[in-house]
Amino acid sequence: VQLQASGGGLAQAGGSLRLSCAASGGTFSSLSMSWFRRAPGKEREFVSVISWSGGTIDYADSVKGRFTISRDNAKNMAYLQMNSLKPEDTAVYYCAAKRGVVSMRDWFYDYWGQGTLVTVSS
Repeated sequence: VQLQASGGGLAQAGGSLRLSCAASGGTFSSLSMSWFRRAPGKEREFVSVISWSGGTIDYADSVKGRFTISRDNAKNMAYLQMNSLKPEDTAVYYCAAKRGVVSMRDWFYDYWGQGTLVTVSS
């Protein structure tokens, strides 16, 4: 499975961005999809996850109420809508995929996109 993340860029605090993750080479509809991020000088952290059916969704506390994860199995796409952005959301965002149940642990993920940089100015 190959993943391609896109949609990052520069936003002002309070603004919005929508990240996309295009999957190819596998059965997308069987994969749990997640977003992780790595801020400058920090370790990679969990952001959000969605199950293969979309029936299970979870968020890191830091983004609850501001970010929305979704997927379109017909298009092999996953998305992360980011609203009310804060400077502390500045990071490289990675989409990741795994078979089976959802997880917030990055070591369970088999497939990773290349990352897309989100910069939020104050």
